[in-house]
Amino acid sequence: MAAGKFGFAGIVTEKLTEENYENWKECLKSYFKAQGLWDVVTGKEAKPEDEDEDETSPKYQEWMRKNAMALHAIQVSCEADTMSKLRGHESAEFEWKLLAEKRYLPVAEGKCVMLVEVTSEITEYRTLYKAVEQGDWDTVRDFIHNKLDAVRAKITLNGDTALHVAVMAEQSNILKKLIHKMSPQDLELQNEMGYTAFSIAAINGFQEMADKMLDRNPDLVKVKDHHGLIPIVVASLYSSKEMVRYLYKKTPHEMLTPDNPDGSGATLLNCLLTDEIYDVALHLLQKHPLLGFVEDIHGNYTIRLLAHKPSAFASGNKYAFLKRWIYSCISVEAEMQNVVDTQESSDEENITRSRPITWLGQAIELFRLLVWNLLRCFVPDLNHLYHKKLRHAEAQKILKCIIQEIPKLSNSQLERIGLNKAIYDAIKNGITEFVDEMIETTPEIIWRKDEKGRTIFAHAIVRRQEKIFSHVFGLGAKRRIAVIRHDIFHNNFLHLAAKLSPPSRLDRISGAALQMQRELEWFEEVQRILPPKYMEEVNENNKTPGELFTKEHFELVKEGERWMKNTAASCMVVATLIAAVMFTSAFTFPGGNEEHTGIPIFLEYGAFLIFMISNALSLFSSSTSVLVFLGILTSRYAEKDFRRSLPTKLIIGLFTLFFSIVTMMAAFGSAISIILRKRLDWIAIPIILLSAVPIGLFALFQFPLLVEVLICTYGGSIFNKH
Repeated sequence: MAAGKFGFAGIVTEKLTEENYENWKECLKSYFKAQGLWDVVTGKEAKPEDEDEDETSPKYQEWMRKNAMALHAIQVSCEADTMSKLRGHESAEFEWKLLAEKRYLPVAEGKCVMLVEVTSEITEYRTLYKAVEQGDWDTVRDFIHNKLDAVRAKITLNGDTALHVAVMAEQSNILKKLIHKMSPQDLELQNEMGYTAFSIAAINGFQEMADKMLDRNPDLVKVKDHHGLIPIVVASLYSSKEMVRYLYKKTPHEMLTPDNPDGSGATLLNCLLTDEIYDVALHLLQKHPLLGFVEDIHGNYTIRLLAHKPSAFASGNKYAFLKRWIYSCISVEAEMQNVVDTQESSDEENITRSRPITWLGQAIELFRLLVWNLLRCFVPDLNHLYHKKLRHAEAQKILKCIIQEIPKLSNSQLERIGLNKAIYDAIKNGITEFVDEMIETTPEIIWRKDEKGRTIFAHAIVRRQEKIFSHVFGLGAKRRIAVIRHDIFHNNFLHLAAKLSPPSRLDRISGAALQMQRELEWFEEVQRILPPKYMEEVNENNKTPGELFTKEHFELVKEGERWMKNTAASCMVVATLIAAVMFTSAFTFPGGNEEHTGIPIFLEYGAFLIFMISNALSLFSSSTSVLVFLGILTSRYAEKDFRRSLPTKLIIGLFTLFFSIVTMMAAFGSAISIILRKRLDWIAIPIILLSAVPIGLFALFQFPLLVEVLICTYGGSIFNKH
């Protein structure tokens, strides 16, 4: 069985996916039992201790053999993405637990759902449960009066108290009255999941209820669940944004410090970034900069998280021309400067905006708001783009806060958090801001190598990140040293440029021909900055860069040829029809000719002159277009032809075709105006306007292609050499 979608022969029918988990698990379990590996996988047959067994002993060697067999079976039964997460683990038991017992556990979403079934031991509280759920305070009051401990009793299978039920049922009035029947310590009672009623209110965003409980017991923000998480962290895990902002003001910041062993601060910070609550995240990070290098409860680091979040930065968002121009005109500097680090009030820390205190400042602020509101009414998407740019600015400031702390860390700490991996992930995702900040803060980062011996510039070439690679032009005298590096496979920079671009980068360019053009541009640019001898070097596969380029791009050249020929053939059909029509109409004048002289009847009219000129221009341009597209169809389609020759022909062909359509419609409009000049002349106007429809359709479908080819071919280098 092929090792693709299907699993390794004799173990599983197909590799692990989200859909086939149960079948995959059973197949692998049967295989382990048949091979006598099940006890090793489950941990029943433990690894012999070194003090009891020497590593050369038969017992130890047998266990190692079984573990390796089980490990191999698990690894070959997984997709490449899953395999990359397992890499580095040497225990089959660990990997089995990771995949078979933890990976596909259901995750709670939305509001917490409590168990409403009651056991036989708590049936006596069924009346109380229903009364609380339905908001019947009279019944609740009578029940509590007869059974005083009912307010703190567990009345559901999930271990919920009446207060938990009131929160889940959104019975604010019942909750308020129950609180007065309970002591402050009673509010800290937890259900089987470790949640207090306050935690459930935090999860679901019930701020009013949470406020009432906090008034009774301010320490509720400190109560941890069974996983050691405080309410603000729990709320952030459930993406309860407004509640997170509210609890951030109420939670003592000593519980969120980097030194806190439960990782609450790091977990909160990462959740804030995931939910794009950047202003709170920035405030937290400014108070505790080292939180960016603390592991959260999921084993993640903030700096690694940012490297996987291109949407948080301007470089990860692509806009059309108009939106890009509006985005560049928007200023968020004033808003960023108005963020006050902290403001003390009654021992509470608040995030607030500074406000103008002088009359001049107030007038300027009012004028700014007036202009801003007017612009929002008339400029589409302005408000969205403004908030987007503000979030980008906040995210970049967060990144700067974290990276500025890197020089203070030891190499072992940087190794532990995986700084190199974060940098390479940022390059992969095209986050230029990440690499810019790293180079500015720690310039020596350009000499770091990964396990393949590749620097950040080598990664930029492989990932086709031209903005990141452009840093090489600013290195000055260091550039020559930086670009002559080789990886462990003896690939120089040209070999890396010769490799096929990742699909995610190729797909950003329309058509295989233009994709091939971009690949050639990369290869030529890297070739310019390397000594000529590097073009002749061979890698460990005995391939020169040129040979490797030809091999890697063989299919893309074929695809480019098909794309170019299909485009040319389609356009040539249209151009041929236009040429035929225009040639015929050149001898069939509107209104006809005089019988004796053969001179056109309407020769003296200005519209007739427009007709003749438009007809001639349309005929000449359509004929040119036909010949150019014919030249494209008969081209040799060598690799280098995709750089300039073929795109130039396509530009000329598309432009002349578009021009022939415009002039053909002009000839048609002038002919209509001549024929209807004395009678029904009002009909000429709508007919002429309708003639613009074909022009509009062509502009809609083909003109963007013409513009893109023009920019790619003559729009200047994609690299910033300044």
